[in-house]
Order: sequence, then C-alpha cells, then structure tokens
Amino acid sequence: MESIPDIKTPILIVDDDRGLLLSIKATLISSGMPEPTLVSDSRRVMDLVRKHHFHLVLLDLIMPHVSGMEILQELKEEFPAIECVIVTAIEDVSSAVKAMKFGAYDYMVKPVNSEKLVIVIHRALERYDLRHELALFQKSQTFSDLKNPAAFEGMVARDEAMALVFHQAEAVAPTHYNVLITGESGTGKEMLAGIVHSLSDRPKGPFVAVNVGAFSKTLLEDDLFGHTKGAYTGALTDKKGFFESAKGGTLFLDEITELEPALQGKLLRVIQERVLYRLGSTEARNIDVRIITATNRDIDEEVRKERFRGDVFYRLNTCHIHIPPLRERKKDILPLARHFLKIHARRNQKEIDSLSPDFANFLLNYPFPGNVRELENIIASAVLWEKGRVLTLSSARDLPTFSGPALTENDKLLTLAKVEEEHIKRVLDLTGGNRTQTAKILGIGLRTLQRKLKSFEKSV
Repeated sequence: MESIPDIKTPILIVDDDRGLLLSIKATLISSGMPEPTLVSDSRRVMDLVRKHHFHLVLLDLIMPHVSGMEILQELKEEFPAIECVIVTAIEDVSSAVKAMKFGAYDYMVKPVNSEKLVIVIHRALERYDLRHELALFQKSQTFSDLKNPAAFEGMVARDEAMALVFHQAEAVAPTHYNVLITGESGTGKEMLAGIVHSLSDRPKGPFVAVNVGAFSKTLLEDDLFGHTKGAYTGALTDKKGFFESAKGGTLFLDEITELEPALQGKLLRVIQERVLYRLGSTEARNIDVRIITATNRDIDEEVRKERFRGDVFYRLNTCHIHIPPLRERKKDILPLARHFLKIHARRNQKEIDSLSPDFANFLLNYPFPGNVRELENIIASAVLWEKGRVLTLSSARDLPTFSGPALTENDKLLTLAKVEEEHIKRVLDLTGGNRTQTAKILGIGLRTLQRKLKSFEKSV
C-alpha cells in the first residue's frame, strides 16, 4: 500500500499493517492534522523521503524487508533534521534506548492511545520547527534581535556566544519541552533556567530549584516525591515533594547526573506518565510540571559509561542549551566586573566607581575556573579591602584564588583541571577543611565536591 495526498504533507507513516495505517490516518485527520503519506513497504521509505519534504516519520519497528531500526539509522544519517517516532508491538528497554540514541524523538508501544499519538506527533512537529529556528541562530548571534531583551537584564553579557544562548532560551521557553542546560559551575545555569520559566506560558506558576547533589541519597526521594502519613517512622503528616510544589510551574533539577540510578528510573516514570506516587501511597497524582535540568559534567560521557541511564537522558535532552565558560567569552569579563562593582560598592556604602587598568588586565587574563560566580566573589572581596575610589589589584591580593599581582609563567602552563584542583584545595584550606562550607562557597553539591576530591587522590 502506498498513499500520497495531493496536498503537500509533513508526515510519513510507515507500517506493514495496512489497517493500522488507515486507522492512524483517520485519527490524524479527525484531530485537525494534515493527511499523512502512507507506505507499507519499508523498502520505499528512503525514496519517498528524498522526493518529498517530510518533517516527521512514524516508523514501525518490526517489518519485512527492512526493519524500522535500519530505516531510522539511515534516515538520521542522511536527513538528521527529520523527527522520527518509533511504534512497536514489543516493549523492550534496550530497543528504546537504541532508537533514542540513533535520534528518535519518541518510542511508543502498541496498541497506541489515539490521544497520546496525536500529542506526540504534534510535539515532534513543533520540535522540528524549533530546531529549524535554532539552526538559523547560528548565522545571527546579536543581542539586538532578541524579542524580550528585558528578560535577560540580570545576566550581563556582551559576547556573541551569549547572544546565541539567549536566542536559544527565547526559542525553547514557549514550548512544553524538557530542557537540559550544560556548562561549568558558576556559569549561570540556574539563572538561565529562571529566565526560560519567566518567558514560558507558565510564568505565574512556581519556579522550584533543587540542587540534586546537595541532598543525601536517603532523603532525596522523599523530598522529590513526598510521602503520606505513616510511610515510615517519623512521617507524622502528609508531605508534598518538590514535584507537587512546582505544580503549574517549573522544576529545575541542578546537578542531575548526581541522581542515583534507582531514582533515575522513578524520574523516567514521572516524565513518561505525568503522574507520581508519594512514598507509602498507591494513589496516582497528576503532575503538571515543566522540567529543566542542568549539569556541569559531560553527560554524554556519563551515559556511555552507564553511570546515567540513556533512556532518562534522551527524555530530558529534548532541547539542549550550553553556556560557555567565562574564559571563552572575554567580552563579558569587564562588563560583569563593573556590574558587580556597582552592586557591592553600594551594598558596602563605598564610593568606588571604576577598575584600575592593572586590575582590569589581570581579570582579562585570569582563567576563572569558578566562572561568573568566582568573578563576583573576587570583586566583592576586593571592595571590602579597597580604601580609594578606584578598585585596584592590590585590594585583591589576599584572595585564595590569586597567587600574586600577575599570573606567573607556571600558572599559564597549568591545565584547567589543575587550576580547578588548586582552587578547590585553597578554598578547603581557607575553611579549615570544612567540606560543607567549601561546597557552598564553590557553588557545588557536597557529593560533587567529595567526588572531585577522590579524583584528585587517584591522580597523585
């Protein structure tokens, strides 16, 4: 069977079951979507895709001649922009992960609920449009083109690299997609997540930020999902978790790679089914929450090494925004420094209105392992010591992140990993070995700090 509508369509449905093809066609048309192209012979798919401009291909997994997985792989290699949804009669986690790895947007098991099918296809088409829009931003990275520049006033930026980040945030904000934000500690991931929330269709709802790495393994499940009275010893009353607290708004999960495998599975269930169960309860609670996650680690590497579940990653990574480190956007350093100078001079009731040339030069050449957060700490501490109207380099000499008035040749030859290690050890010394306080100053979770310290010991 092969059916191609007279009017151009963005949808191709592939299945060797002709009855199912006609049923899906009727479902889509009755929901107001365009009539799809239908094909039952999998050998015809690539020829049709090359001839017609499809945005979405719905693929059966098990078909004679050419399997859906083979078509998916070939399709994404030749036409990576086309969204693909796998539909199969067999529920198999490994096949689902493999399909998502090859680039499938979603994986559905037959019999498919008609309402869910329409929602998935609609969102896949929406993501195709969004990705096309994001691709155009690669050619135009200017702040003047922003539709809502006022939303980004809190993130001082002049570098073109951040213009791209802002455009991406503007594009994904109105959608319902999960967003993954990556970047080193201190780059402003939580602030950007808050901006995405403010520009979404749920700005009046709560924005709940959770640092996963800051919670103990035993308490995090309770804090995320809540519990009912009597669920365990000490559970004297019902308790809402973070998911329920964020109802109608956004839940931001920072350091998501610190989530334990068992909780990753429970998170996947919430994402897929949009319901959760409090600890000690069999009552399903509907969840209306937009999920934004962030990590300062290489999450692709975490998935490859099986420390983070691939099926969870692909669900969270519907849209990805990467914030470059401060050292890669030099144009932002001095505007940010002056911004923090103004804030902390006013806070400390000091009349300091400029940076000395040597201090400015030092900042421009400093690697900032702690990024924007570290820059603010440097300026805030320097303001406390400064006695004149100009913030000088000498006022910052006592900071643990500075080894002197200028970088030495040895400093310049250090790798970023070594700079980070030395910075963490300096802060740890400054706090008298207090790991909790050190993690707070560095802006990372306690478990993240412990993991880094262990890696330093192994490298010795």
